[in-house]
Amino acid sequence: MISGNLHTYLVVAVVLLCLGLYGMMQHRSLIGMLISIELILNGAGLNFMAFNRFLAPDPAVGQIFALFIMGLAAAEAAIAVSLIFAVYRKYKTSDPEQISDLRG
Repeated sequence: MISGNLHTYLVVAVVLLCLGLYGMMQHRSLIGMLISIELILNGAGLNFMAFNRFLAPDPAVGQIFALFIMGLAAAEAAIAVSLIFAVYRKYKTSDPEQISDLRG
């Protein structure tokens, strides 16, 4: 049985961070990269909530940071998806390697 201590939450957050970094390096599509960024942000939000639960004297601080991260993730997803749609309309591909006109 998994106990509810700080170490458990930090291990899960590190796993989310590592999966996000691995996904950023390995995915060939822009949507896959966007999902990987969301995993990284979720790991950061989990860290804030875990430290809030176990170490913070004021319980509102970690929750405010977690809400800020959730808002940031939503705004990032909306902007990134609109940019991906615009790139796909122009170049007819979602592979970042095939988009050569963006290079200087």
